[in-house]
Amino acid sequence: MHRPPAMFIADSRGLDFLNSVATPLDTPIDWLDDGDGLIDWLAQAGLVPTDALDALKARATPADLDKVADEARALREWFRGFVRKHRGRPLTASALQELGPLNGLLERDDAFRQIVRAPDRGGALALRMTRRWQSPQSLLLPVGEALAQFVCEEDFSNVKACEGHNCTMLFADHTRRRARRWCAMAICGNRAKQAAHRSRLKGRQ
Repeated sequence: MHRPPAMFIADSRGLDFLNSVATPLDTPIDWLDDGDGLIDWLAQAGLVPTDALDALKARATPADLDKVADEARALREWFRGFVRKHRGRPLTASALQELGPLNGLLERDDAFRQIVRAPDRGGALALRMTRRWQSPQSLLLPVGEALAQFVCEEDFSNVKACEGHNCTMLFADHTRRRARRWCAMAICGNRAKQAAHRSRLKGRQ
């Protein structure tokens, strides 16, 4: 199946994961609808190194990758419910009891720190986190990390749903006045402007 490039408009990888199913131009798209889709989305999100993705894809069966994509979609919908329940106000410690599925995923991690050469720092040595990508299920670990980072570092008061008609996208509003209304001005924002323009013209007739 041909998919357009994934959309990363949320100003948060955790919310971008929720937006991996959307209806950007009246056609529903699930970027995680199978194993190949999950691999492509993780590559575009920059959550898994491309060499690790290539290696896992080479040794895993399509059925194994499809199963992980099923798990990713289940994780996504569970986390969507959590975010929708708590968005619009600060998250409190009482929410911890709801985060069992996410903590359970994080417990499976096999990550470690390693000294590496950092091209982005002129080749200087740097301490970086890496992990052993031993099974297709390990592909969910960086997603869990992104979700956990979002939970612990984002002010849920800034989490908004796009006001576009039928749009399901969520985003973190980091604008100075917290006045963002649309997932993307080029999509839902322009549609709203065009609808308002048509309404004004109709009112003059």
